[in-house]
Amino acid sequence: MTYNSNEIIGRLRYIIDEMHMTQNEFAQHIGIDSSNLSKYLNGRLPINESLINRIVVNLGLSKTWLETGEDLPYAKQQLAMPSHTTVDGRISNEPEYDDDDDDYAEGIPVYDIDVTAGMIPRDMMFVNENIIGYINLPNMLQDCRIVRVSGDSMSPVIRSGDMLAVRELSDIQDIFWGQIYVVLLEDYCMVKYVRRHNDPTKVILRSENPDYDDMEIDRDKIRELMFVQNIIHIDTRM
Repeated sequence: MTYNSNEIIGRLRYIIDEMHMTQNEFAQHIGIDSSNLSKYLNGRLPINESLINRIVVNLGLSKTWLETGEDLPYAKQQLAMPSHTTVDGRISNEPEYDDDDDDYAEGIPVYDIDVTAGMIPRDMMFVNENIIGYINLPNMLQDCRIVRVSGDSMSPVIRSGDMLAVRELSDIQDIFWGQIYVVLLEDYCMVKYVRRHNDPTKVILRSENPDYDDMEIDRDKIRELMFVQNIIHIDTRM
């Protein structure tokens, strides 16, 4: 396979930044020499399949995303039950006790919020009163927050009732094009692919479902962007 090295390097730099690692720490994490990682990132060594496979295996990344930018950075995860559940399958509000740390390992907070149902003021979203439980999953960053989605505009990638692990962007100008975001406008909130527009003052919001048309909006109309890090499907039939 012929790789677009510049695009893959961009995605690698993004992941290193998201993991809050130095290049040396990242190199140790995937098991390569730090000087070679620097050469890969600076284009002095060509990206090859061996490196791709090493990163995918060690980080649990989506190979499709790393190679092409399609899909999500981490594969869609499916649970028979949430990590903390009651006997009737509801997410528990009691955190899990960690014997090793002699402390509570709460995991990622789950909020009683549907980010596609109406418009919730940003300052009312992630308050403690909205936390209904916690989930522990591999490859999920600790600064994520988990919310619900409804509707079929992103089906079949995201189904109505799925949950999303999202991360807020500190600067909404730093858009990773072609990825899925929760987009908060003045009076509306939606989950879409954010695509580059020919006019740099605008963006294209695209659905997965072909029954929905693209939307073109002014970038300055966006109040908040939340990157969709993981999609979680909870199968309550099991």
